[in-house]
Amino acid sequence: MAGNRERSLRAAVDLLGTGGIRALTHSRVDVAAGLPKGSTSNHFRTRAALLDGVLAWMLEQQLTEVGPVDDVETLDELIELVTSLFAHMTGPARTVTAARMALIVEAAHDARLRTTLAGGRRTVIDALGPTLSRLGAPDPTLAGQVLAACLQGLFLQELAGIDDLDPRPVIATAVRAAVTAQQG
Repeated sequence: MAGNRERSLRAAVDLLGTGGIRALTHSRVDVAAGLPKGSTSNHFRTRAALLDGVLAWMLEQQLTEVGPVDDVETLDELIELVTSLFAHMTGPARTVTAARMALIVEAAHDARLRTTLAGGRRTVIDALGPTLSRLGAPDPTLAGQVLAACLQGLFLQELAGIDDLDPRPVIATAVRAAVTAQQG
């Protein structure tokens, strides 16, 4: 059973993912989580603290969802992993993905949030680095950045309903391009 802190974080992510950044207030989180008034404030005194908590929780969830990439042996396996991850993040985890995109947009106006998001992105890219290197990427960091940028664009398109495309060929192209990308 989730404690009040966990319930607050889950409710905060749901509010962000369904109502955007303006929907996120301590009192709305309390109501959405079914907690007594002031419960969220007990764990996260400020809005910044709440956003930090949400980002840390989302990063932890994302790393768990990606799962182990150490056993990926081929580009085709990586393409399958990334395609499956995309399907999960735009299906069962759609609200979490929408929350992440809302925070990315908000970061354009919030340097502190931008720094925190950049740190989370680096963590994910660093986690992929050994696998990308093993698959032949001359610059694993650049390869991770290419994949992250591609996926963010695909997430935005999917969430906004802009284009009804099959993500697999786009992901396959991005993975292959990322692994052969060189600086310059």
